Amino acid sequence: MTESARTQTDPAFHVYDTTLRDGAQQEGLNLSVADKLVISRHLDELGVGYIEGGWPGSNPKDTAFFARARTELTLQHATLAAFGATRRAGVAAADDPLVAALRESGASVVTLVAKSHDRHVELALRTSLEENLAMVRDTVSHLRANGQRVFLDCEHFFDGYRTNRAYALEVVRTAAEAGAEVVVLCDTNGGMLPHWVGEIVADVTVETGARLGIHAHNDTGCAVANSLAAVAAGASHLQGCVNGYGERTGNADLVTCVANLELKLGQKVLPAGALREASRIAHAIAEVTNYPPAARQPYTGVSAFAHKAGLHASAIRVDPDLYQHIDPELVGNDMRLLVSEMAGRATIELKGKELGFDLAGDTETLGRVTDVVKEREQAGYTFEAADASFELLLAEMVEGERPSYFDVQSWRVITESHHAAGEEAPSEATVKIVAGGQRYVVTGEGNGPVSALDHALRQAIERAFPGVASFGLNDYRVRILDESGGTDAGIRVLISTTDGTDTWTTVGVGHNIVEASWEALLDAFTYGLRRHAS
Repeated sequence: MTESARTQTDPAFHVYDTTLRDGAQQEGLNLSVADKLVISRHLDELGVGYIEGGWPGSNPKDTAFFARARTELTLQHATLAAFGATRRAGVAAADDPLVAALRESGASVVTLVAKSHDRHVELALRTSLEENLAMVRDTVSHLRANGQRVFLDCEHFFDGYRTNRAYALEVVRTAAEAGAEVVVLCDTNGGMLPHWVGEIVADVTVETGARLGIHAHNDTGCAVANSLAAVAAGASHLQGCVNGYGERTGNADLVTCVANLELKLGQKVLPAGALREASRIAHAIAEVTNYPPAARQPYTGVSAFAHKAGLHASAIRVDPDLYQHIDPELVGNDMRLLVSEMAGRATIELKGKELGFDLAGDTETLGRVTDVVKEREQAGYTFEAADASFELLLAEMVEGERPSYFDVQSWRVITESHHAAGEEAPSEATVKIVAGGQRYVVTGEGNGPVSALDHALRQAIERAFPGVASFGLNDYRVRILDESGGTDAGIRVLISTTDGTDTWTTVGVGHNIVEASWEALLDAFTYGLRRHAS
């Protein structure tokens, strides 16, 4: 599809994503070519204007990405950009192999990085200030003559401006005069503060007349604020990464930036309705990167609209906007009520309604449930992280009995080792249950006592309820409740289970890991059967 045929966002403002290049420099994040293609499609769904795919010619992976993108990527909103550097000192742009890789990438947009800090020119590039300007001029004009659009990233611009304003401005002028469509001012070290950024961007706008962009890192925790300050001062090109990925402390979180622009400042920068997909897309990209999304991420985090205090819940019952700065649906998120020892009756009532229990006006039940929750939280349970266990507790309190699909007669687990130290010691568990009027005795093996119990219990229940075959343990977390107790300390276990479609979390508490794990496992299977029966 040609660029002109695409549904373009407002050309007066660029939303430019650099997750695949700058974001991929995050420690522990490693993207394959296939990963980058999948993420590109997600970014296109979000409606960003530009996707920086990587640096063709610098490594085989990025070169392969651009080659595959030509035939495998059909983008509806975004334009793919190739990243690269200005030519080397003393070599014509037409003769530089890395510039040739940019020409041959198939990308209609090239983003060049250039030095704008005089000390970096002299110490890192080891060339003169005049030659650096020539490198900018020659590379931009060469690629423009090749028919490509050019954006230019001024690396370390803000630091360079503060030490040699005249030279930093001259780099911007040179790039613009040579044909760069946008000159991006980069806070490469991430050390700026918002009012500094605003003042500098405003000055550069007046002095050069160039179209400016902003690329902010988060080392002061101000990447989003610095980006917004730059836009307020005249920048019309915004760079960032989904989920704030990037080296060190990361880049400006692109979703937070665009949500602030659209929802707080009324500046529409994405296609209509696209922002409502932000939470889903941010989490989908996190799955591809295998880097867990931050629960407290603004707008898209699972805790972004979570309420724990009873006072908050009382107010939310009257009007959700009293303790929320926006409607979560605007970014595709949900309000969550957390049940904990801080919960009051209003929290229990609202959470019950969310789970299908109408407790409005039932002060006796609300009081009993609230008391039991606080008592059990005091004993080490946590229901804010285990909605499934809370639903089972609530069902028991409201319906008069705990949901039950099987009765456990006994269980035991044995771990035995005849191997040398360091080798595996497999475990064996035996579970005796009655389900569907039949008694089942099943033995299961695992690489530890909890694994063995899980296998044995699953096999036993599955004989009466075949749907259990789809259940799988998704996550397992252990917390020591009283560290001063040493090996006698209480243990809390949280188990996340999935049926391939939904995921639920249950909690168990005991004096040892096996006991606590068994309780959480029972809740996990009971809750799963309850869901499948409803």
